[in-house]
Amino acid sequence: MNIYITQLIYIRAGEEKAFDQFESIAIPAISKYNGKLLLRIRPDKEAIIESSMEAPYEIHLCVFDTGDDFKNFMQDEERKQFLHLKEQSVRSVILIKGKQL
Repeated sequence: MNIYITQLIYIRAGEEKAFDQFESIAIPAISKYNGKLLLRIRPDKEAIIESSMEAPYEIHLCVFDTGDDFKNFMQDEERKQFLHLKEQSVRSVILIKGKQL
């Protein structure tokens, strides 16, 4: 059964370049683990109709064939070599796992 992963990503001010460098490694790795990036959105403040939380810098929606595929992606050795860029640039992430109904 497919597993859907949504991430609300909050980055540190001034660290956009480091974040983009990490994403240039992480996003291509998704397909190595039976995954696909469905959406990568940078929400514009004017696109938010109502909110009771801080708007994220980016929203990612991915799908993986199985939960194990997602776990394997998270353990990808090349991706792990660049986690310092994620740690440098990302303040926090809200990760939501789901399935299609």
